[in-house]
Amino acid sequence: MGGVVDTAPPTFIPAPAGPIIRESPVAQAHLRVHFDEPIAPVSDRLFGSFVEHMGRAVYTGIYEPGHETADSRGFRGDVLALVRELGATVIRYPGGNFVSGFRWEDGVGPRESRPVRLDVAWHSVETNEVGLHEFAEWADDAGLEIMQAVNLGTRGIDAAAALLEYSNHAGRTARADERRANGREAPFGITLWCLGNEMDGPWQIGHKTADEYGRLAAETGRVMKWIDPSIELVAAGSSNADMPTFGEWERTVLAHSADVIDHISLHAYYEETGGDVASFLASGVGLDRYIGEVAAIIDSSLAEQGLDKSIGISVDEWNVWYQSRFNEVDKPPLFSGDWNEHPRIIEDEYSVTDAVVVGSLLMALLRNADRAARPGARPRSTPSPSPRPPRAARCCAPRSRGPRSRPRATARSTCSTPSRSRTTTASCCCWSTATSTPRSRSRSTSPGSPAHSPAR
Repeated sequence: MGGVVDTAPPTFIPAPAGPIIRESPVAQAHLRVHFDEPIAPVSDRLFGSFVEHMGRAVYTGIYEPGHETADSRGFRGDVLALVRELGATVIRYPGGNFVSGFRWEDGVGPRESRPVRLDVAWHSVETNEVGLHEFAEWADDAGLEIMQAVNLGTRGIDAAAALLEYSNHAGRTARADERRANGREAPFGITLWCLGNEMDGPWQIGHKTADEYGRLAAETGRVMKWIDPSIELVAAGSSNADMPTFGEWERTVLAHSADVIDHISLHAYYEETGGDVASFLASGVGLDRYIGEVAAIIDSSLAEQGLDKSIGISVDEWNVWYQSRFNEVDKPPLFSGDWNEHPRIIEDEYSVTDAVVVGSLLMALLRNADRAARPGARPRSTPSPSPRPPRAARCCAPRSRGPRSRPRATARSTCSTPSRSRTTTASCCCWSTATSTPRSRSRSTSPGSPAHSPAR
């Protein structure tokens, strides 16, 4: 949808009688809304979220046996009700940094037999009480599609292929029969698969160069699609736009994997710094630009390789996150202290300003909905008979906003209602598209210990 704002010369209102003597200028603005030019259908997947085995997100978050609202499986009913109210549609699991050291086998089978492990990514103790079966049941209750991440930090092709066979294969094989023995006859049918997490970051367990990761992602993805051709694969893009390898990372990874993958990820977090509220409120513009630059790289890579396909952008981590406070205040005692189960990690208290920024970020994603209408992405309603063609690289002007609390079927009118929650331990996740080329203002933090992450 296109929009043009015309600003007329200011008019002046005469001052009333009394002590007020200054005249107040009033600018008149006119907005033209082109309802016959929708950007694209909006996929359900845009309204995604993220649950990681980190801090209290899982344990005492969604899962807390003994809580007054917990069901027979230990999942909190009050949290489940809020997740349903939020309207999330797809959930990324189990990480995040956590997945780069995760052994999926630890989270299946009888709970009393599951090993307790050190989670090096978050300097925590992981009990594995919640694993694939339990989380899938919770996601089903919440009406969520699972985006399952595989470990390409300490593991690779064999472990990813085994997890996919365990999850999706319907035949009589050792892994499928193991799933049945653990209480699940029918396959989980997981369609979305994330090939590792933030492998460009030196804080990541198993950090790799772009060539190393691109090769591994391509070969892992190839085997996974041989097992189940119906799946969609998400390669790990840059962890933020300020990484020194941003851009070159995407080009190199795509050079190896563009013929195999279906999406490439983008992570972006924003915070107010130095009291600069105006720039913070403009974070949506930064996200527009970040998306646009990744889109341009995708398009040029596909053209160079002569590939007649589309690759989506999976914005599967985004939010307001006060990273400076975490890295300077919270992280040092956490990573130098004792190993504990589900310690408090990254539980920011959000303000109204933060909520406005989150809304603006969601609107930026809606403005970039043109690549969300692709194979596997379910539109909210029947697509327009004449959708807008993909846009060239340029900045998007904000479109008109309507009074609805949820987006319309096409990205013509957007309005986001922020959550009432005061604290959070989970990030947002969604799919978007692209235009424009300038850089994002997403704030990165200096690499430190292997457990550091600027995108959580």
